[in-house]
Amino acid sequence: MTPEYKEVLTELLFQLADDDFIHAFRGSEWLGLAPHIEEDVAFSSINQDTMGHAVIYYKLLEDLGMGAADDLAHLRDASAFRNGVLLEFKNGSGEYLDSPQYDWAFTVVRHLFYDVYKKIKLEALKQSNYEPLANAARKILTEQTYHLMHWQTWFRQLMQSTEESRARMEQALLRCWEDMGGVLTYGQYGDEMTALGLIGSEEALKNTWLAEITKLFSEVDYKKPSDEPKMAHGNGRNGEHSADLDHALKILSEVYRSDSQASGW
Repeated sequence: MTPEYKEVLTELLFQLADDDFIHAFRGSEWLGLAPHIEEDVAFSSINQDTMGHAVIYYKLLEDLGMGAADDLAHLRDASAFRNGVLLEFKNGSGEYLDSPQYDWAFTVVRHLFYDVYKKIKLEALKQSNYEPLANAARKILTEQTYHLMHWQTWFRQLMQSTEESRARMEQALLRCWEDMGGVLTYGQYGDEMTALGLIGSEEALKNTWLAEITKLFSEVDYKKPSDEPKMAHGNGRNGEHSADLDHALKILSEVYRSDSQASGW
């Protein structure tokens, strides 16, 4: 493994790990607050799976000598994280234990957008020439298919329910569109990731995502915005983040930072 290959590989693994880690945390904040008890159980299971996916990627980084998996997840500063900014945004106003006014429409759309892309990305990673990553992608895909089905069902139901439901969903769609570009990008090492055979091209995966999303939109008679998804609040792949990430990391790392012998998971 050349130094260049290792550098680009670790960048990709950090993106994959951090995306799932932060996304799972924001999902976990719905525990006990989901629309109904069946969803509370299902969503908790999805978040547990997603956090497990993050662990797999952090373990691959540990195997590459980048540090202990727990430390990588809980001791890095926000500027070192490579997750898409969309994934770090709070679910809504308030705190989990203090007047949480969360937005279920935003959560449904964010998870739908992310999980459509995650499945596409995992399919591409199955062809990675880094065999441990290809094997990880095959394993994660067995769960990802069901996660995606879950959010597709919610999306179709809420887009075809009441006028208020439709209006809230359309507002959430526009909000997520403003920052989904930060999830679709590979960041500054994108060309190298493809050239080294680690993953398919960013453009190809983005176009596949757009096609899949457009198809879903057509099912509910919603017209896709004319422009491509944006990065309105910065490019997290390059370490640009919102204050919401600092908020998330403070909570996630509180116990681990207070006791280094505690398990991060």
